[in-house]
Amino acid sequence: MLIRKFLLAAAATAVFAGCAASGGRNSGASAEPAVAAAAERLRVAMVDPTPAALRALVADDLSYGHSGGKVDTQASFIADLLDRKSDFVTIAITDQTIKVVDGNTAIVRHTLTADTNDSGKPGKVALKILGVWQKQGGEWKLLARQAVRLPS
Repeated sequence: MLIRKFLLAAAATAVFAGCAASGGRNSGASAEPAVAAAAERLRVAMVDPTPAALRALVADDLSYGHSGGKVDTQASFIADLLDRKSDFVTIAITDQTIKVVDGNTAIVRHTLTADTNDSGKPGKVALKILGVWQKQGGEWKLLARQAVRLPS
């Protein structure tokens, strides 16, 4: 129930931001709240994955680079989350920056710390993330992502 309320609030934020952005201005600052809302919805969907939520947030042409070198497509990224091969118990995002390059592309950087249970094996990760988001059909979708491990 709490997740549903959060998603409704995030959707309302995205709709409001979209309306503000369409008011004749195409500034990056007006798109930042919508990009941030999409990034937050993806964080929530990675902890509690559903096919519909993930497909709504990741582009068909997704290139999702892991810190270990594996690169996922949209299909493999979603399948690994649903099959719990990639299982995020918690995800915390800090130090997030968003730069809207043009009206349809944004660069999002942040630090991700998470408790994981990949294929039933508990673990922890700490990563720097670079995400490229693209506005497709009026919605912000993750097009590319690359992670690097934080120095020990």
